[in-house]
Amino acid sequence: MGLFSLGKKKPLFNDQEQAHIVQAIRIAERLTSGEIRVYVESRCTYVDPIDRAKEVFAGLGMNQTKHRNGVLLYLALADHQFAIFGDEGIHTKVGQDFWHKEAHLLRTHFGAEQIIEGISACVKEIGESLQQHFPYDNEDDKNELPDDIVFGH
Repeated sequence: MGLFSLGKKKPLFNDQEQAHIVQAIRIAERLTSGEIRVYVESRCTYVDPIDRAKEVFAGLGMNQTKHRNGVLLYLALADHQFAIFGDEGIHTKVGQDFWHKEAHLLRTHFGAEQIIEGISACVKEIGESLQQHFPYDNEDDKNELPDDIVFGH
């Protein structure tokens, strides 16, 4: 051992919290062709988290789904910032008011320090909207993107 130890960085979510969110994504996606991803990092290096969400969205290939119906929940936990970014297919169906409603839902849960519950509730509502506008087609649908949480820096 040297003069100092860097130690292990504490994970942003524990295994149980991660499993809870992934399960919410899987449940939300089972009745829709839409795709939901959750991206979590400690800090947002951009002034506007929506700019970072757009970058992450493209970097994850979410803009390449068949129906352009991917939705990203972006969270920068240490900075207390988040953004919800939906591709053009879903955005044209639900409009800006839907995203404002979902942002309010997250803000309410986060304000009560219910981070996991807030993410899960938001994923559920987004899934219901995706199901309404992009229902699951047994013959044609496939899970185009992984359901896991993506962790940034």
